[in-house]
Amino acid sequence: QVQLVESGGGLVQAGGSLRLSCAASGFTFSSYAMGWFRQAPGKEREFVAATSWGGGSTYYADSVKGRFTISRDNAKKSTDLQMNSLKPEDTAVYYCAAGTALRGQYNYWGQGTQVTVSS
Repeated sequence: QVQLVESGGGLVQAGGSLRLSCAASGFTFSSYAMGWFRQAPGKEREFVAATSWGGGSTYYADSVKGRFTISRDNAKKSTDLQMNSLKPEDTAVYYCAAGTALRGQYNYWGQGTQVTVSS
C-alpha cells in the first residue's frame, strides 16, 4: 500500500536548521509531484513547497522562499526539505504529500513530523 514516512523533525532554536526527509513506497514515485505542507496549532494546513516529478520545477510559499529548499531523489524514492533560518512561526507539524501535478491536488499523505522552533 501507499506509504509516506516523514522524519527529521525536532526542536531547534530560532535561526537554526533542520532537514526533513520523506520516504515513499507503494506507488510510482517518479510519476508524482511531491510537496511539503504544514499545520500549526489552531490553524489550517498550508502549502510550504513542491517539486515536479523530475525535480526540474519547484515552487515555494512566500513565507519560506529563500530559507527552505525542496529536493527529491527518484532512485531512492525520497524527498527532502532543508529548512534554514528557522523562525518560531515555522513551528508546525510538517507533512509530505504526493500529487499528480505540481500545483494540483495531492492524493497521498504522510503522518507528519513535528517541528518546534524556540525563540
